[in-house]
Amino acid sequence: MRTFADLFHRRRTAALALAGVLVALAVATGIAAVRPRVDNPHGKFRDECSMCHTADSWKLARVKSSFDHSKYGFRLAGAHAAAGCMSCHTSLEFAQAKTQCASCHTDPHRGELGAECARCHNDRSFIDRGPMVRAHQLTRFPLTGGHAALDCESCHRPAAQGHMQFVGTRADCEGCHMPDFQSAKSPDHVAANYPHECQRCHSTVSWDGAKFNHDATGFSLTGAHRTAACASCHTGDRYAGTPRECASCHMTEYNAATPNHLSSGFAATACASCHNTASWSGAIFDHNTTQFPLTGAHNGASCTSCHSDGVYDGKSIACFSCHSSEYASASPPHTAASFPTAQCGTCHNTTSWGGANFNHSVTAFPLTGAHTTAACASCHVGGVYAGTATACFSCHTTDYNSALPDHASAGFPSGTCASCHNTTQWAGATFDHDGPWFPIYSGRHAGTWNACTDCHTSATNYTVFTCLSCHPHSDKARTDSDHTGERGYQYLSSACYSCHPRGNN
Repeated sequence: MRTFADLFHRRRTAALALAGVLVALAVATGIAAVRPRVDNPHGKFRDECSMCHTADSWKLARVKSSFDHSKYGFRLAGAHAAAGCMSCHTSLEFAQAKTQCASCHTDPHRGELGAECARCHNDRSFIDRGPMVRAHQLTRFPLTGGHAALDCESCHRPAAQGHMQFVGTRADCEGCHMPDFQSAKSPDHVAANYPHECQRCHSTVSWDGAKFNHDATGFSLTGAHRTAACASCHTGDRYAGTPRECASCHMTEYNAATPNHLSSGFAATACASCHNTASWSGAIFDHNTTQFPLTGAHNGASCTSCHSDGVYDGKSIACFSCHSSEYASASPPHTAASFPTAQCGTCHNTTSWGGANFNHSVTAFPLTGAHTTAACASCHVGGVYAGTATACFSCHTTDYNSALPDHASAGFPSGTCASCHNTTQWAGATFDHDGPWFPIYSGRHAGTWNACTDCHTSATNYTVFTCLSCHPHSDKARTDSDHTGERGYQYLSSACYSCHPRGNN
C-alpha cells in the first residue's frame, strides 16, 4: 500500500519535472519564465502545511501536537488518538473520510443492532465488555452469574449470511444448554422425562451443582429426606409419578419392624401416625387418638406389656384383659366377693393396681365418721361384699350386747341404733328422752337427776320406771287423799305418767 509520503513525493517529482520542461521551453522560445502551479493533493483541506510538513522535507514527518482534529468534526480520543492518520484517511483528500464507525470497523452484527455502535462500544476499545453487559441488561435476557463472563459468541454463534445472529436469539435455557440436558446422567434427564424448565434446578452461576426445590411439589422434604440422594426414592431414574406413600420406599423397614406391622394389622398408608421424617426408628404412637388414651403407669409401659400377643387392631380395652392375674390374687379375693370384672375402674386407677379406693358413696351405704377409715374386712367378714347387710346391729352385735345399760334386757330395739349412736364412735351415745318419751333434759326435770337408775329402778328393764321415789308423794295416804274423786287414779308411776303433762312434771 502506498503511503501518503510516497504519493506526495511522486507528485512533487512530476511537478518539478514538468516545471523544468516548461522553463527550458520558455528560454528556447524567448517567452518570459512563469512560476509553475501545484495542485493541493488534500482537496478542499486548507490549513498550514507546516502543521504536518517541514522545510527540510516535504515528506510527512509528524503531525504537530497543536493540531486540533475536533474542529473538523471528529474528536480524537481513546484509541483514535494513537491511530495513524492513514488508518482512517486512506485517501489524501481528507474530506472523503467518513465519521461513522462502520466506515472503519466491519459490523459483525450485520446491521441487526442498528448503526449506533456507541450503545455497546466506546473509542477506548472496540471490545470493551462493560458497556456491552450494561446494554444487555436492557434486553429480555439480563446477564447474571456465569453468563456475564461469557464471550458474546458463546451464545451468539456465527450464522450464515442472511441468518440472524443477535436479534431473535432464544432466551430459554435449552437454546444453549440442550447438549448439557441430553448428556446429564445423574439423574438421566431424558430418561426421567425432565421438563426443559432448567431454572427449576439450575442457576446461572454454574450448570453443575443443581438444586431442585422439592417444596414446590406435592411432597415437601423434611428431616432426613432433605439430605437423602435423589436416587434413594427415585429408583430407576423415575421422577414423574413417583409414589408419595411412605411404604413405597420403606416397605423393607415395614416388613422387619417390631412389633410385626403386617400381622398386627398396621395400615401401610398410616406410617406417619407413629414415624417421622427425622428417623424411621424411635417411632412414637399417639395412643390418645384411640379409644384407650394412656394415663398413669400406662404411659411408661412398653407396647408388649399389653400387646404381648401381637394383637393391636381390635385389642380389648377392658382392664381385666391385662390384669386378670392381679384380679385373681387380689385381697380381698375378688372372685369370691363377686367383684365384677368389667368394673375395675370403680376401685383401681391407672397409677397403680395396688392401693385401690372404693367409693362407697355410690352404694346404698355411704361411709361417714369412723366408717371411712375402717378396713374393708371389718364389715365384710369372710370376703362377703355383695349383699352385705347395712343394719348397724349386723356389725355392732357385740357392742349392743355389752352396752350399759343392757340394751337387750332394757328392750332397746336392735334396728334403731342410730337413734342414740352415730358413726363417729359407738361410745358416748345420746338418747333423745325428751322427744318421744319424757323431758328430763328440759323443763322442771332438767338437772334434778344424776343417773338413769334414779328413775329406772330395774337395770334390766328400762320400761320400768318410778315417779314416786323423787316426788313428795311417797306418803301414799296423803297422795290418795289429794286425788280423791280423780277418775282412773292409782298409786302407780305409770298412772302418774299417763295423767300428768310431761312437760310440767
